[in-house]
Amino acid sequence: MSKKRRNFSAEFKAKVVIELLEGDKTLNEIASKHDLLPRSVQQWKKQFLENSVLAFDKSAVVKEYKEEINKLKKEKDAMAKKLGEVIVEKDWAVGKLKSLDLSIKKEIIDSEGKVQADKEPSLNKKLKLLDISKTAYYYEVVEPFSSEEDKNILNEIDRIHTDYPYYGTRRVVVELKNKGLNVGRKLVKKAFEYLGICALYPKPKTTIANRLDYKYPYLLKNYKNEKGLVKIDKVNEVWSSDITYIKLEKGFAYLCVLIDWHTKKILSWKISNTMDVYLTTSVLKDALNKYPKPKIFNSDQGSQYTAKEHIEILKNHNISISMDARGRSIDNIVIERFWRTIKYENIYPTSYNTIKEARDGINQYINFYNTKRIHSAIEYKTPNEVYNKWLNNLTINSSKSIA
Repeated sequence: MSKKRRNFSAEFKAKVVIELLEGDKTLNEIASKHDLLPRSVQQWKKQFLENSVLAFDKSAVVKEYKEEINKLKKEKDAMAKKLGEVIVEKDWAVGKLKSLDLSIKKEIIDSEGKVQADKEPSLNKKLKLLDISKTAYYYEVVEPFSSEEDKNILNEIDRIHTDYPYYGTRRVVVELKNKGLNVGRKLVKKAFEYLGICALYPKPKTTIANRLDYKYPYLLKNYKNEKGLVKIDKVNEVWSSDITYIKLEKGFAYLCVLIDWHTKKILSWKISNTMDVYLTTSVLKDALNKYPKPKIFNSDQGSQYTAKEHIEILKNHNISISMDARGRSIDNIVIERFWRTIKYENIYPTSYNTIKEARDGINQYINFYNTKRIHSAIEYKTPNEVYNKWLNNLTINSSKSIA
């Protein structure tokens, strides 16, 4: 017997999306709390943001509510004429109960009311009134990868992926066995999906290319030296951006950063509980508001970077768009090196439990990275030293040209 599809009110969806936008809990935590699929919650967020303009369009909202009110009035009148006011009130009450969240329904069934036990409906009757199947009532949600053994496997996969981001599941299985973990490829695939990662060359998950979006050539090949390595010797010549995941105690979060290729300075960053175009566009807008625009913006072919919203920002600022070729992790090597640096120097040793802890801790680390951590690639100076020197020279030259 198939399970009846659950319906959610607009008020409930809005409540869940607002909780998600607050950013204090991971997507998995919120979905588990409300007994929802993470995919559904993320879709509700997208719909919420796309239709947020309606909040300021009074005429459209009023019209919509008037139509809904008229519809409800007609339905109520028809039911009142056919069954009477008593049946209408009963159906309304039952409908309200059925619209409640599953966890609340379970609490109602398990709670002890003031009514005597012999007058209370049977369990089967309660389940029928609240529209719950016995399977749903007795089912206990099992959090994936919740055991200590599973957490240890996730940690090892995370470290292997950081060291070898181009490794697929087959090679990761071999590395795990070399570390004494007898894990099959099927489990590794599930772990990859759970963490939101994949090898750089196939990009089946974290870098899903949308066929409807445009692709752009890799422009940094013009900057390769005699050894075939990309060499950017000018500030603000190339910006790069990418997304990585951060494993938390419950679920995981996504970290998006934007870096200046030459100085290694992190120009903007953000942590989110969902990986979507709103994450990448907000980081890009923040960087453009703070710093002069670059000549080239380089990223992978992920759907977050090929999306229309992201591309339009770059085009409106006359920034050339460059994208890594498939299977070429070295094409965006500066960002891959930063991922390795921040994970081994901050994320792994700290082991953040919540998004707030991760946001505060990474904020401190990036401030240290920009202002105090020296880099051999820029003559053992800090990113801020090199970038600010260029910025000051740019200001002085601009003043002279005006004079």
